[in-house]
Amino acid sequence: MRIVQQALYLEVAERLRAMIGEHALPSGAWIDEVALAGELGISRTPLREALKVLAAEGLVRLEPRRGCVVNELSEQDLDEIFPLMALLEGRCAYEAARKASAADLDALEGLHAELADHACAGRIDAYYETNYQIHEAIQRLAGNRWLSGLISDLRKVLRLSRHKSLKLPGRIQESCAEHLSVFSALKAHDPEGAEALMKTHLLRQRAALKTLDAEAPHVPPARAAQA
Repeated sequence: MRIVQQALYLEVAERLRAMIGEHALPSGAWIDEVALAGELGISRTPLREALKVLAAEGLVRLEPRRGCVVNELSEQDLDEIFPLMALLEGRCAYEAARKASAADLDALEGLHAELADHACAGRIDAYYETNYQIHEAIQRLAGNRWLSGLISDLRKVLRLSRHKSLKLPGRIQESCAEHLSVFSALKAHDPEGAEALMKTHLLRQRAALKTLDAEAPHVPPARAAQA
């Protein structure tokens, strides 16, 4: 059986997700398909197929007579998404605390050491990357593909948010302390404790975003840059 190369439109979809996450395609922006296809060096056919994928994920929407627009997350959207994320990731932490082996915990300990180092140095981008690796590792330890799929879908949508919670003064240290508390519960094989602490971590992230939004100047969504 021949191995079929990944369809071009899937590669384009991944590139568009990255552009949305980096706010090269900001929330509320109209997508100029001709210009974007030229920038990516592709025809409009794989671009349109990729946009259909992103529309199904909630990242873009098709509007009559206007074309494709990058979606925007309202405060209500964030208020609804973060409690869901807290429930889902809390359950991941619960399952991980039950299933984690000594080798699993050793690997997580290394990641948490990196996280603490980035927090101490104020390296926000590096912190986010290690933070992502930790959340992914806990998902894998939970071993529930349905749970993992739901979390991954919501994470994609949250890339529409134009703020980074760690920009809030002191938040990076708080976030690190929260993660270390979750890790302590995982090491103690305390499912209930790990679940409660992970929920708190996600809800405090939402609180930090609310504070940032309240302090940010009001900029039209189509021109808003990532704070």
